[in-house]
Amino acid sequence: MLAHELHKVLAGRGVVAYLARRGECDITDTDQLASIFERHRPSLLLNCAAHTGVDLCEDEPDRANSINGNGPANLARLCREYSAQLVHFSTDFVFNGQSDRPYRPDDAPDPISAYGRSKLLGEQAIQQTTHLSWLIIRTAWLFGRHGNCFPRIILNRARAGHGLSVVNDQLGCPTYAVDLAVAVFDLLDRGAKGIWHVTNSSPTTWFDFAKSIVTQFDVSTEVKPISTADWVALRPKQAKRPAYSVLDLGPVKTLLGRNMRDWHDALKDYRTEHEIC
Repeated sequence: MLAHELHKVLAGRGVVAYLARRGECDITDTDQLASIFERHRPSLLLNCAAHTGVDLCEDEPDRANSINGNGPANLARLCREYSAQLVHFSTDFVFNGQSDRPYRPDDAPDPISAYGRSKLLGEQAIQQTTHLSWLIIRTAWLFGRHGNCFPRIILNRARAGHGLSVVNDQLGCPTYAVDLAVAVFDLLDRGAKGIWHVTNSSPTTWFDFAKSIVTQFDVSTEVKPISTADWVALRPKQAKRPAYSVLDLGPVKTLLGRNMRDWHDALKDYRTEHEIC
């Protein structure tokens, strides 16, 4: 979802980039990575590889830690060796969801799921790598044209004639992959380093997000609100989600001189791209 959009932005800037496919670039395989670095000698590496199956991570935490924790550590060491800048993508899941205000980049992480803990391991590995130029971007609720995402799941179920029950007590901000990709390079252009939070603006719930999706795509289906507690009762083995995971966009607004646009506007563009596909 994100890698394609990053590649598109680079192409628009006239930059030739190597888009490493999953089958040819396993970030847990140090020998394979070393070979790729030696062949391409990157000046900038954008790591979009991750184990993002939040519920699955609960069943296979070692694999999650290997991909989301050890993988970024491997990349960090090689980026240092080749003097390449590393851009790594992390998540709102590194927080516990108990805040009463948007999470700032310097707030203390406290993940409540195996996925969140594995992503925090990756962040820490990068930060602990000395003499490395790095940028960690935390984002949330990512959606886009490529790959599976919440809008696609909602549309597929709605068009199949299924009613929808969607959680209405988890608050966050959807993020359009196109907007995230543009923001990444705007940040790099301005010399950003360290940890940044980037999402679209206007906090919402999954329920309101789902309602907006079916409305935007003119799909007639009933969307019912459900509490997290009721949802967990239906699927007791799922991972814990932060109830509140709104990320503070203040630093990004200050550096870029603009707000991240409202996710409602991004959803309209998503529909246009979806129809073109």
